[in-house]
Amino acid sequence: MQMGPWQILVIGIVVLILFGRGKVSSLMGEVGKGITAFKKGVKDGTAEVEAAAAEPETPAAPRDVTPVDKDKA
Repeated sequence: MQMGPWQILVIGIVVLILFGRGKVSSLMGEVGKGITAFKKGVKDGTAEVEAAAAEPETPAAPRDVTPVDKDKA
């Protein structure tokens, strides 16, 4: 079921009546801050991944993987 513009308007009016204009505006401010923080986090994460991809991989030093006999150790 899709909501039409009249139904959205009625829901908005009911929310304003229940919570008041001050509470709704402060809630929208917090939502805006959350969206901004999310966008910043995504941008920082993308930059970090791109920086890691741009760095050349250095091969790890070879390890000795020879099995050790318990009798000789």
